[in-house]
Amino acid sequence: MKGIFTEFKEFIMRGNVMELAVGIIIGGAFTAIVASLVSDIINPLITLVFGGGSVEGLSIPVPGTEQGINFGNFISAIINFLIVAAVVFLLVKAVNSAMNAGKKLAGKEDAEEAPAPTCPFCLEEVKEGATRCPHCAGVFDAPASA
Repeated sequence: MKGIFTEFKEFIMRGNVMELAVGIIIGGAFTAIVASLVSDIINPLITLVFGGGSVEGLSIPVPGTEQGINFGNFISAIINFLIVAAVVFLLVKAVNSAMNAGKKLAGKEDAEEAPAPTCPFCLEEVKEGATRCPHCAGVFDAPASA
């Protein structure tokens, strides 16, 4: 039984699990902010432009029932989603450009820019400086270079 608790403790203390937990907590708080932005600012602006009551109350009555199709709530959910998706997109884009800038400052270029040398016999990638192909055992006249 003690082994399970030890494994669980190791699992919880992993960096990626803690980062995920922090991300979920921040995401929940951010969702509350976006929901407030949509319901308190954007929806009143929509009703001001189009007139009428609140966007959440927009519905189409369904004959024979007391319920209707609440498309106003659906519109609010779509606006919430689009705002969250736009912010996540911008965040990922900023992180990617920061990582690329960091690589350039460190002098590391993308591996895709410099193609790996290939074997002239089987056309498989080989390490630079190899004199023999590890795939087909072909012997090179000169060490492999890109």
